[in-house]
Amino acid sequence: MKKGKKYIEAEKQIDSTKQYSIEEAVSILKKVSYEKFDASVEIAFRLNLDPRKAEQNLRGAFVLPNGSGKTKKVLVFAKGEKAKEAEDAGADYVGEADYVQKISGGWLDFDTIVATPDMMGVIGKLGRILGPRGLMPNPKTGTVTNDLAKAISEIKAGKVEYRVDKAGNIQLSVGKVSFDENKLAENVHATVELIQKLKPSTVKGTFIKNITVSSTMGPGIKLQY
Repeated sequence: MKKGKKYIEAEKQIDSTKQYSIEEAVSILKKVSYEKFDASVEIAFRLNLDPRKAEQNLRGAFVLPNGSGKTKKVLVFAKGEKAKEAEDAGADYVGEADYVQKISGGWLDFDTIVATPDMMGVIGKLGRILGPRGLMPNPKTGTVTNDLAKAISEIKAGKVEYRVDKAGNIQLSVGKVSFDENKLAENVHATVELIQKLKPSTVKGTFIKNITVSSTMGPGIKLQY
């Protein structure tokens, strides 16, 4: 893939042989970001994992200390009192079979789905649509729960999901370039600490091979860890 002039200029300001402290990396990232929009800040972990092994197929979610910078639309599948709880907690959409029909018809104007356990049978038929997009509710990420108020508030506060890809790596967004340097660094620190704690007992030797941060379209900056 051909690199653009702005990418090359940004790349020149980064020592590719060096591992930077999180604070240094965040400072450089903000300086070299050239996007004309408020770009997301991505962190990528190259890991010694085999996702074919159940215990190494890591997946979950956590709340970033300073949020993700993204406003998420939440769809909740619930009925009765639980539907009212979802509405009171600030869900953008709440329903049952009516939303199954809408999604089947191509509607996808939401970012996250939360469901009570009793609604999973209703949602099941949407697996082929939601699964490939990573939108299927899952107990591991806290999106299948009876505590809807907590789930919705965490998502709105900046909860992000992580999941090992086919190559055994994890990549996720940890904020926006416009964030204050200290707040962005706090989000990166929290994410690195979380991944370090997730090392499965079956992984021998080095768990994290390297970590890089970058803006949406910018070059990667290697981190010390």
